[in-house]
Amino acid sequence: MAKNQEYGAENITVLEGLEAVRKRPGMYIGSVSRKGLNHLIYEIVDNSVDEHLAGFCDTIYVTLEADGSCTVEDNGRGIPVGMHEKGMSAARLVFTTLHAGGKFDNDAYKTSGGLHGVGSSVVNALSTYLDLQVCLGGKIYHDRYEQGNPVIDLDNGMLPVIGKTKKTGTRINFLPDPEIFEKTRFKEEDVKSRLHETAYLNPRLTIVYEDRRGEVTEHLEFHEEEGISGFVKDLNRKAEAVHDVVYFKGESEGITVEAAFQYINEFHENVLGFCNNIYNAEGGAHLTGFKTVFTTVINNYARELGILKEKDSNFTGADVRNGLTAVISIKHPDPRFEGQTKTKLDNQDAARVTGKITGEEIQLYFDKNLENLKKVIACAEKAAKIRKSEEKAKTNLLTKQKFSFDSNGKLANCESRDASICEIFIVEGDSAGGSAKTARDRKYQAILPIRGKILNVEKASIDKVLANAEIKTMINAFGCGFSEGFGNDFDISKLRYDKIIIMADADVDGAHISTLLLTLFYRFLPELIFEGHVYIAMPPLYKAIPSKGAEEYLYDDIALKKYRKRHKGPFTLQRYKGLGEMDADQLWETTLNPATRILKQVEIEDARMASDVTEMLMGTEVPPRREFIHEHAHDAELDI
Repeated sequence: MAKNQEYGAENITVLEGLEAVRKRPGMYIGSVSRKGLNHLIYEIVDNSVDEHLAGFCDTIYVTLEADGSCTVEDNGRGIPVGMHEKGMSAARLVFTTLHAGGKFDNDAYKTSGGLHGVGSSVVNALSTYLDLQVCLGGKIYHDRYEQGNPVIDLDNGMLPVIGKTKKTGTRINFLPDPEIFEKTRFKEEDVKSRLHETAYLNPRLTIVYEDRRGEVTEHLEFHEEEGISGFVKDLNRKAEAVHDVVYFKGESEGITVEAAFQYINEFHENVLGFCNNIYNAEGGAHLTGFKTVFTTVINNYARELGILKEKDSNFTGADVRNGLTAVISIKHPDPRFEGQTKTKLDNQDAARVTGKITGEEIQLYFDKNLENLKKVIACAEKAAKIRKSEEKAKTNLLTKQKFSFDSNGKLANCESRDASICEIFIVEGDSAGGSAKTARDRKYQAILPIRGKILNVEKASIDKVLANAEIKTMINAFGCGFSEGFGNDFDISKLRYDKIIIMADADVDGAHISTLLLTLFYRFLPELIFEGHVYIAMPPLYKAIPSKGAEEYLYDDIALKKYRKRHKGPFTLQRYKGLGEMDADQLWETTLNPATRILKQVEIEDARMASDVTEMLMGTEVPPRREFIHEHAHDAELDI
């Protein structure tokens, strides 16, 4: 038996200062994709919003500079520059030390989005440079950092003064580090959406946005006096409203709860949760409190009015929320989030307080607005009838005709049953499927061929979705059930594959198939995307075969253009019309081999934007779809 390698104190590595952030950036900003890149802006903006919440800032300027950097400036108090007990200016301490900031002092900030005290220092660590100016006490203080390290000498521990001013506030200019990020161009649509969202959540705040990277500077001002009521109106702007927006606000146990909701004549719910201005993509305790109490109150009313008889079962939460658009925004003095990127709120007191205030306020409203109450209950009745008919369809289609996991003729399963290492490739066509089955590593790679383009679920009823053979096959292969229309019978813990990889041809048809699959996942299996299990394989479009030197796979026309520029000698160019044209060795090398393949992880950053874009691309209206495709044809990015 081989002797174990010795493991002692010399094997322990200590990462000093901000080195840990540069070594493991995903731990702090979620990813190094475009989503993580944009997150740098949000971290700095959130600090300025905290100044607004404290009552000292009413305007924030966000500028995407021509050189690729970003400037965030506010008219708050200015980051403290005085001498800290650590022997340096407090401002430098904030930008060079993890978990240093004013957010731990309840006297400075009663509520804050940036509670971990790492936002400013993380942005600094992941930037080529960060330039800081603080206007405070009639003076302008200056500091500068490169890859997190200060490059300006302090004067007895204090920042140098570079001028005088009557203003107060903080100005930060930073350039993301290309050594860290896959791409360093900020995605303007996501940034604008996030800033607009922030303005809705803070009706007394103005955010001035400029994008100076194009030939013409784009200038926008976000100021929403109606607050989250205006937010709900915006979300429902294309729908038929059942009633006017209902707004309420209350406070208990030091937690402030603000909510707005409206029902529309559509069969889906859209409930967004925010804590201290941070969007909680995965919800959390505050949404649980709101949803639970809302369901209870509507059921109680339905029984009091005789709409639900004694023999009738209660409406489910999904019944009550079908057609509901709501924004729940709470301010919490000590929030606990799952992860630095704050996707889920974990405080149980948030559930209790949100539920208490919701129960009191919606009963006050419905007692005075009986007609609107009846309209809401009618929405729940309609949803319950549809649910019951679909439950029968589900029983017929997914139980009586259920494929077994191993005997499914289409699925070439892998040998391992360890979901953490297994991956499934969804491949279009028998030809490509055959090559993939030959090329794969059968120990952990499964191949599921699908025939042609699957059903467009954006336009289809749920019974048609469930009747579709290709969709049934996928649902059974994944093993975790189905989300929409049947309560909560989706169980992601039963997922049989850590990676679900869409493998389509590198052409227009392939892109359409990928979009159809993503629409299916987003509308009916969203947890797969939220939990980071969905990927797009990137097969090459060309193979360059030079007369001398190594062959090279080129993944798009831009790569081909660059190859032509740098390669001086003659070469033969092979264009792949589809995956089926590749032999097994080529398919393994380019698309299946984890060591050489390129995968793009599908992410959802902004629920409102993702829903709007999905509806536009896969819905029935052609002109907006044509306009969107024309505008974004050269900006293909899978961080949806």
